[in-house]
Amino acid sequence: MENYTYNSLTLQMEGLKVSKDSVYTVCFLFLTSYIFIIIMNIGISLLIVLDKNLKQPMYLLFCNLSVSDIIGSTQIVPRLIADLLRPPSERLISYYECVVQAFTTQLFGTTSHTVLMVMAFDRYVAICNPLRYTAIMSNKMVIKLTVLAWGVAFVLVGILISLTVRLSTCRTIINNPFCDNASLFKLSCENVIINNIYGLTFTVVLLTSSIGTVVLTYSKITVVCLISKNKSLNSKALKTCSTHLVVYLIMFGMILITFHRFPQYSEYRKLCAILFVIVPGSLNPIIYGMQSKEIQKFSKKCLQLCKK
Repeated sequence: MENYTYNSLTLQMEGLKVSKDSVYTVCFLFLTSYIFIIIMNIGISLLIVLDKNLKQPMYLLFCNLSVSDIIGSTQIVPRLIADLLRPPSERLISYYECVVQAFTTQLFGTTSHTVLMVMAFDRYVAICNPLRYTAIMSNKMVIKLTVLAWGVAFVLVGILISLTVRLSTCRTIINNPFCDNASLFKLSCENVIINNIYGLTFTVVLLTSSIGTVVLTYSKITVVCLISKNKSLNSKALKTCSTHLVVYLIMFGMILITFHRFPQYSEYRKLCAILFVIVPGSLNPIIYGMQSKEIQKFSKKCLQLCKK
């Protein structure tokens, strides 16, 4: 018979199951990835803010993606490394700390979609309405779209976590490597049908809006490029849109991998959940860096200074 501990303020994190021989190797890989994510995203964000040539809506909106990646990785990876270095019995976390991590984790996942949706709109205006691009995508519009992307995510996730926090807890074990909404409401013995309904609606609306926005904007961009015989326009569309599309496909690919529900592969699913944070956060600045000549020039200067 299962033992229940009601409304405990201390939870135990199950974490990843890694052999003693592999612990330090895994920790080194996670730490290296985290440092790389922080340096690359902060570096490219500072460059975009400081370089006048990069103060374009596309790059300014990309800064939101960098901020999201920094928040997500900082909330998850350091704690994960610390837990790997502890015995399973000592992987403890307070309930309130778990709630904060769950909120941040869900916010990171949601803003990954909302920011990329806004960036898809930016590419649509740039290719399909180039003469009015400057007027439409003004600084005020960029600020409004940024606030919208974060505001919608904040409200949706706030409701999601609020519905979970209202529940009393009767269990103390978090079966995931980090806290998320599902981990929290699984601690409760109460009826969670409202949580399941809202969670399912939340996921369906977010994914439908995200996929629908990208499919719609890129369909129209494709039509414009096929009709137009302007090689310069087509080249610009291919260059800028391919970058955004690759970033989106990487994120969506990681979601599909994380969503599988085979219990015999639970450890692989945990690893995939971690890779959802690490892989996009590492690749996004590289992909946008390769697309921008200004960023490439800056990187070359940095390498030359390092060699000296």
